[in-house]
Amino acid sequence: MGPVAVVAATPGDLKAVCRRVLPADGRRQHALYISRLYAPVASHAGVAVAGPVVGAPYAAMIAETLVAWGVRKIIFFGWCGAISPQLAIGDVVVPAAAVIDEGTSRHYRPVGAMYTENRHFPDVPEISTPSRPMADALMQAAARRNCPVATGRIWSTDGIYRETPDKVLHYRKMGCLAVEMELSALFSVAAFRRVELAGVLVVSDNLSALSWQPGFRQPEFKRGRKAAAEIAAGLAQCLAEGREEACP
Repeated sequence: MGPVAVVAATPGDLKAVCRRVLPADGRRQHALYISRLYAPVASHAGVAVAGPVVGAPYAAMIAETLVAWGVRKIIFFGWCGAISPQLAIGDVVVPAAAVIDEGTSRHYRPVGAMYTENRHFPDVPEISTPSRPMADALMQAAARRNCPVATGRIWSTDGIYRETPDKVLHYRKMGCLAVEMELSALFSVAAFRRVELAGVLVVSDNLSALSWQPGFRQPEFKRGRKAAAEIAAGLAQCLAEGREEACP
């Protein structure tokens, strides 16, 4: 495989990215655990696309496999729930850091490092971070498409049905803009394996008012998904072709 891959969290986004980077007659399809991997017919060239994925452990499995096969730059494309009133349905977010509230990252932390449990140390969260150049490149790719992007800290959790009002307020006080399930672990895996990884998210639902407001059918969400797919696919192609600075 070539050095660049996009990992899409949902089936629809997987297809959207695949259409943009791999023509139907120029790609191969493979089973990848319970996901699919789409790779260019020409080996060691182009962009691979993998997914769908859900949750930190499974996302880490996919990332580890891609790295073992030669991928060195990964763009993750997923959804998130707003916990800050700064965000609205359909907004695009490029995380600058992720607060770890999942169980996978601890296996990738430096030996002897303390894993901070937030209930005991609420003011000292354990965080993981993306590749700064990759995150900056996603921001620049969005700017070139005139797509507004929010950036900041997010919260990654295993307990999708335990996003309680108290927790939402707790993580919002830490400066988190949104909540999702995979990125803190993916950042940890990438740092451990010394590869570059960054993510682009679309706000699919809103918890900032402490009640769940789904936005999956809203036109703003559909527009955000389309924009994020174009950003991820466009940057991936530029990276694969070695022309990051000229990314359209």
